[in-house]
Amino acid sequence: MLREKICPECKSKSLVQDYDRAEIVCSNCGLVIEEGILDMGPEWRAFDSEQRDERERTGAPMTYMIHDKGLSTEIDWRNKDIHGRDLPPRRRAQVYRMRKWQSRMKVSSSAARNLAFALTEIVRLSSHLKLPKNIREAAAVLYRRCLEEDLIRGRSIEGMASACLYAACRQCRVPRTLDEISEHARVEKKEIAKDYRYIMRELGFNLPPTNPMDYLPRFASQLGVSPAVQRKATEILQEAIDKELLSGRSPKGIAAASLYIASILEDERKTQREVSDVANVTEVTIRNRYKELQDELGLQVEI
Repeated sequence: MLREKICPECKSKSLVQDYDRAEIVCSNCGLVIEEGILDMGPEWRAFDSEQRDERERTGAPMTYMIHDKGLSTEIDWRNKDIHGRDLPPRRRAQVYRMRKWQSRMKVSSSAARNLAFALTEIVRLSSHLKLPKNIREAAAVLYRRCLEEDLIRGRSIEGMASACLYAACRQCRVPRTLDEISEHARVEKKEIAKDYRYIMRELGFNLPPTNPMDYLPRFASQLGVSPAVQRKATEILQEAIDKELLSGRSPKGIAAASLYIASILEDERKTQREVSDVANVTEVTIRNRYKELQDELGLQVEI
């Protein structure tokens, strides 16, 4: 194996496989370690993505976002044979029945139907919240774990799916508040919070509190401020964290107040109303956090 080889010249383990020259080369000193290596890739070549898609003989990658992980077979909806000709009526009826039973067999058990519905709900919520793929995958894995531990019994699928998505956001440090999730969910905020606490307790998870730093890039982007304002807000937040000023404070409120102060210091003034609309907090919260940061950090801010 490549990772077991070392360079006999400089003893470096940083080796590179050069398939164009069929060599293994040390990236540190340039010594050719081995020649005539085998290329383990496909036997065909592609010069663009369209050619690659046409010549690939493998299916889609496995994903937790599909209840059977994408490993089941599909019967094409087009009634044509391998040569592209239309199927005769009798054969078409047979393929229709096969397609119908194939779709039924994929979700034959109640657990499979439960999982399929929950994953659809996670995808729907993620689309509304514009969450990346890794968050969806993490939420799907967490819901599968809940299903294996029999935590879904007696609770709504929508509530548990929303709670899993909220937990995945916190786990991957892409913060979304309960208010944001409940706005698009089919259950109330209170039920999502209750299911989230239940999942954390039963599975033994202990997620740390949301870091206000995680909110800064999103708030700064929505406000349209320059990178200098975001850097200044990061410095203010870091100083507040070092002085332990965040205890008992809302992460969103602290992040919004830091951005508000930074916009004034960098001469890109934003109003409290603009910042509160982006952060989804009240102007009173921003004023209170702003005064606390100003007094504790000794900031000279002229409003």
